Formats: sequence, structure tokens, C-alpha cells
Amino acid sequence: MKKLSKLAIHGGQPVRKTFLPYGKQWVSDDDVEAVVETLTSDFLTTGPKIDQFEEELAKYVGAKYGVAFANGTAALHAACFAAGVGEGDEVITTPMTFAATANSILYQRATPVFSDTNPDTWNMDLQKVRSLITDQTKAILPVDYMGNPCNYQELLKIAQDHDLTIIEDAAHALGATDHGRKVGSISDLTMFSFHPVKQITTGEGGIVTTNRQDYYEKLIQFRTHGMTRDSSKLLENHGPWYYEMQFLGFNYRMTDLQAALGISQLKKLDSFIQRRKQIAKKYHEAFQLLSPIQTSNLPNGCDSSWHLYVIRLKLEELTTDRKTIFTALQHENIGVNVHYIPVYYQPYYQHLGYKKGICPNVEQLYEEIITLPLFPAMSNEDVENVITAIQKVIEHYAK
Repeated sequence: MKKLSKLAIHGGQPVRKTFLPYGKQWVSDDDVEAVVETLTSDFLTTGPKIDQFEEELAKYVGAKYGVAFANGTAALHAACFAAGVGEGDEVITTPMTFAATANSILYQRATPVFSDTNPDTWNMDLQKVRSLITDQTKAILPVDYMGNPCNYQELLKIAQDHDLTIIEDAAHALGATDHGRKVGSISDLTMFSFHPVKQITTGEGGIVTTNRQDYYEKLIQFRTHGMTRDSSKLLENHGPWYYEMQFLGFNYRMTDLQAALGISQLKKLDSFIQRRKQIAKKYHEAFQLLSPIQTSNLPNGCDSSWHLYVIRLKLEELTTDRKTIFTALQHENIGVNVHYIPVYYQPYYQHLGYKKGICPNVEQLYEEIITLPLFPAMSNEDVENVITAIQKVIEHYAK
């Protein structure tokens, strides 16, 4: 391959003058106005904006119910609780995720069981999932990596065959579809995150969508200390002021300020996703010409919402390792990242007894992946900068 200009890591001029992060929120004047309006209203928390946001988000994904939480981790913890996950149970999940996914299982004193990934889609290998099911398995907790839905037609069949609950970590996948159905309406319980780098943001925040009323009621109560004022559920009733704490819940409530921002952002969600798809398409087209780079394959019938764009390096076609490529791109002012360090590599999980080697596909994937910038506010020039930097660095180190 023809070498381009001198790399910035070797003293050359970087592709761009300013640093481009891998992800960033897009908050505009209408979002600010929505928050300010709520800030001067009668309710800052547990007010009407919460109900409105929950209803609009649930309607968007096609679910009957939505319950908002302070953050995505709290939402996923609540989903595990609502599903009845508890001590002695096993929950099958993927290690190719942020630690919060598996941590939510541990919070319920259950055991995460890690499944390897499919080498093509980088989502959970469903054949492997089947082999991991035991009498202790309570649920399957898939992650829609990058915004690419898992194969839910097959996953639902597995769950039905073994009477298991599907708790979907769709932190990446708001707006994604599987065979025409929006993520959030398919699984028993689905969690979305509203961290600033996600498809829409509430600052911090999360939600669980479900079609089951019993799950909905448990989620509502769990996020408010396990308390209820519902007279039909009270064991005693001392008067209109009375409430009961019926189980150990948490203070996981979202504020009205967060919800107001979410309502405003939700109006722009489809346009945000469309822009993400445009950027992903540009990347796809450009990188097809670079042999040392591989991109993931979407499962048949699935449409991604492109939270992340991850490339995989074919290290056998390069003269260096991933760390050098990563560092060289950063010197070009491209804010690359790595998603993710396998969860069981973390010292806490090692202390629990998890050992390296249990998911060889994940471990090889981790050594070879780099996340590129992808967010709606990127200009066409930003996108071209990323493409140019990738071409510049990969071609320099290509064999």
C-alpha cells in the first residue's frame, strides 16, 4: 500500500487541529428551554414530566409500560429484581459489555454466567447460550452490542423452551429493530440508557419497558424504596397519609428535569438515528477498501441504531499491534476508544473466581477492536477526518 503523509505520532501534522471525541450529546436551545420551564414549575421530581416521558418512550418502542430510573444501571438492576432473579440463580450474559450489565446480576446475589460471542455479529453466540443453561438458570441477559439487536427470534425460542425470562440490555439500541419490531417491545424486560453518548440523553437516566403489568408494578415500587400508597396493596391503612415499605427497594427515581430533557430529545430521536446511519454508511464504504479492517455483520432482518462504530483489526496484515494503532489515531486528534474490556478481566470478577480463557472469541475480539467517533452532531468534515486518519494510520502499518 502507498504510505500517506508522516504520522503525527512520528512528528507529522495531525489530520485535524482539535480533538474529536468518540461520542457526545447534542443539546440545543429547545432542550434548554424545556429544562428551564420545568425548573421553574411546581415539580422538580416525582412530577408529571416523569409520567409523560415514560408514556412517550413506551409508545415510541411499542411497549405497554415504561418506568424511568436515575440511570441505566439502576434500571437494569430493577429489571433483574422484577424478573425475580435472586440468590442461587444463574443469569447468562455476555462479557463484551460495560461492567454494569453483570453487576446488576450480582446486586441480586445471583451468578453471572458468561457466554462467548458470535464471531460475525459480536453479539452472544446463541448455540453457546443453549449449552450454558442449567437447572439454576433464571434468565438470559443479552446486550445489543453497538446498537445491533441480537437474534431475538431464536433467543425467544430458547427462553420459551426452558421457561426463562429475557432481560434485554438495550443501552445501545434505542430505535433499532428486529424483523420490523422495535427493540423495547420484544423482550420480557428491556433497559435503555440515556447517558450523554447514547441516542438521546437525560444527562444520566434509564428506563425499563415491558408489556407485563406485574413487572411494571414491581419496577414502580422498587425505584421508591419498596414503598407503596396503593390502598389495594396495603396490609394496614391508617389514613390517607399512610404508605408501606413492603420490600427492600432503592431510591432510583428520575427527576422531572431529566424527564423534561428526555421528552425534548425524544422528538429528535429519529433524525439523530438517521444521521448515525449516514455516518456508519460512509465508514462502511470507505473501509471496504482497507483490507486490514473488518466490520461487524448485522443479523438478518435487523436494523441497527448505531450507538457505536467498532472496527476490528486484522493484526496478521499489520506490522504493529492494536495499542500502537490506537495511540497513532489519538495523535491524529481522533478520539478512539475500546468497547469493551471483557467484564471478567476486572479484578473484582477475578476475585470472585472467574478466569481468563472462558470466552475465547470475546478475548480475541478485545485484542483487535477500536471504537471510532460516531454521534449526530459530527459534521461531514469530521467524518472525513476520521476516514482520512484511519487510512493514513492503517496504510502506514500495513504489510
